[in-house]
Amino acid sequence: MGELYADRAKAATPVLWEALAVDPAEIAFVGVATRDGVPVGHAALRWRGPDLELKRMYVTPRTRGNGTSRVLLDWVEQTARKAGAVRVILQTGDRQPAAVRVYEREGYARIPVFPPYAGVPELMSICMAKSL
Repeated sequence: MGELYADRAKAATPVLWEALAVDPAEIAFVGVATRDGVPVGHAALRWRGPDLELKRMYVTPRTRGNGTSRVLLDWVEQTARKAGAVRVILQTGDRQPAAVRVYEREGYARIPVFPPYAGVPELMSICMAKSL
């Protein structure tokens, strides 16, 4: 992420950093994908009203394209359903077209930018949701 958005990070305001920050106390669920006992990805969810926000999802570069993101998103959606969430929402960046393609392939659709990202236009956020 640092490399993709290095130019924006240099000009970042406190509001931008606040929008991107994750207070560990806000995280409701964390899932880890492993291959042969080695972690290869993770996902973290936090509540946003009746929705669960996919706040972080990461797959190691060497395992991308091998279905790890699909496994993680399946876990995200199952966890959200069990927790009673209405939908899963997420924010990603305009410089992450591969992530957008993954989410679209898995049934996520674009929605208006939601807080706290709505207050930070320099993020050029892409927000998406999937109803459960």
